[in-house]
Amino acid sequence: MRDSRERLLDMLEAIGDIERYASRGRSAFDTDELLQTWVVRHLQIIGEAARVLPSDVQGRAPDIARSEIIGMRNILVHHYFDVDTDVVWRVIERDLPRLKTQIERLIESL
Repeated sequence: MRDSRERLLDMLEAIGDIERYASRGRSAFDTDELLQTWVVRHLQIIGEAARVLPSDVQGRAPDIARSEIIGMRNILVHHYFDVDTDVVWRVIERDLPRLKTQIERLIESL
């Protein structure tokens, strides 16, 4: 079983993977189904890792929007025909940079 630090590192790795391919830009994302699938899969990894973090670790970083991350994971996994690529792109641009910083701080505190 993976410990909390490993889960947080999984999240950072997934963010880095998304950043690497999202750097191709919005138009590449909109036209490349494989890129969309890649990003969605890595967002699922982030959500799953967030879902299984123990409450004591969660308590160290109350600023992380855990319920929103898990909610998005649930949509991506269970309602995949309803995925809105505009929302996914906003997450990439707006939320992932902040989440990356928050996770890095949380890892330092462990």
